[in-house]
Amino acid sequence: MKLLTAAVPCYNSAAYMRRAIDTLLTGGNDIEIIIVNDGSKDETEEIALEYREKYPEIVRVISQENGGHGEAVNTGLANATGLYFKVLDSDDWVSENALQDVLNKLKELIADGNSPDLFLANYVYEKVGAKRKKVINYNWALPKNRIFTWDEIMHFRQSQNILMHSTIYRTKLLKDCGMKLPKHTFYVDNIFVYQPLPFVKTLYYMDVNLYRYFIGRSDQSVNEKVMISRIDQQLKVTRIMIESHDLTQIKSKKLRNYMIKYLSMMMVICSVFLIKEGSDESIKKKQELWNYLKDQNRWLYKRIRSHILGRSVDLPGRFGRRVVELGYDIARKIYGFN
Repeated sequence: MKLLTAAVPCYNSAAYMRRAIDTLLTGGNDIEIIIVNDGSKDETEEIALEYREKYPEIVRVISQENGGHGEAVNTGLANATGLYFKVLDSDDWVSENALQDVLNKLKELIADGNSPDLFLANYVYEKVGAKRKKVINYNWALPKNRIFTWDEIMHFRQSQNILMHSTIYRTKLLKDCGMKLPKHTFYVDNIFVYQPLPFVKTLYYMDVNLYRYFIGRSDQSVNEKVMISRIDQQLKVTRIMIESHDLTQIKSKKLRNYMIKYLSMMMVICSVFLIKEGSDESIKKKQELWNYLKDQNRWLYKRIRSHILGRSVDLPGRFGRRVVELGYDIARKIYGFN
């Protein structure tokens, strides 16, 4: 059995996928790389097969009809044989030294009989044109270099969300918890890092900059204009997250609070983009989303609405909309997204 399966979803990725794969290959035979060709119309499949021919013990290639990023992740997970599972988007890459550090630590933990359900490492915003690279670490939020539980986590700053970039899940946990991402839907990475959390019992955090998150292409799904145009998909993902758990039943108070924080962020992001779009239809969709949350879980609705971000999305008139937009622009500069 391989130590780590790295799934690389690819759609028309010929121009940049080599860097992602080359950095993973430095993990050697400890890694299984599953390249999922999601109905590409360029040379993605040819490049993938080239790697499979050169590294038959490491690289697997699966081609499928286009199903979107989530379906490509589903395919990677369904075919994963590694003890652990990580997703690497085809335009991103990993730091080679950090990858070796992580693999060595995982082997050490397994040998000691203490392998965690969720292994976390830092990620770096590789933003086009940025002179300084923003590193997202979990200092002061998570214990370092030891196994811990949710009851031992500390305070998460607004920038310290657990994202797909930072996670390495135990493969069996993902399969057992029934996680299945929707087809033809963007922003499903939020489901990937939210729905499995209550099934995670043990964690490990290593303060190394493993994942390099490339950001800045005009066609990227996190580009602001693109996000506004795809707001219905963001709303769909947020509703799925609301439905996935009754947070009143989460036993760990600290995990429950973190999940409320994350869901609050999703609610606010949806609200802000609907406000920025500005049409009567978008304002109606915003109200429908909050009503949906209230209908599903009134307790959770009250918790999120009581937060300052939750209250800000309902300030009246043009002044209220401007406050929301200004707050979003400040947050974007601080945290480096978009």
